[in-house]
Amino acid sequence: MRYLILLLTFFLFSIVSKANENNYFNEAKDLFDKEKYKDSKFLFHRNIVYNPKDSESYLYLAKIFKIEEDKRQEEKNIKTTLLLDPQNEEAMFLLIDMELDRSNFSKADELSKDFKKICVEMCEKISSIESRLKDFERKDASWGYC
Repeated sequence: MRYLILLLTFFLFSIVSKANENNYFNEAKDLFDKEKYKDSKFLFHRNIVYNPKDSESYLYLAKIFKIEEDKRQEEKNIKTTLLLDPQNEEAMFLLIDMELDRSNFSKADELSKDFKKICVEMCEKISSIESRLKDFERKDASWGYC
């Protein structure tokens, strides 16, 4: 009887614990949507403690760091998202955007080719990437070569 009570207690604790993990992400996302970035960042971090392979939490942290203009943390979280979920279109687009902002056009071009292979929902972004790359090529060509 003791073992049954102990087993039942453990089982209930694990269910409640699992429910809390999901609530951290959902609550963090709600706060993010309400533009309460500091609070949402705390909960995304907390969610990662319980679920370190949750790529969506890293993606939202990257978005928060982009808003806070912390490029180092933004890039770290984008790359973690892509490490956990290489097919994540939004993370790939954010990384391409970051490389374009850095004027690292060769890396952005390389990433855009990968993006074309994985895009399903964000394929309309390809034209904006290509447009930015073409603008660079035009500016580069206008400088001429000596």
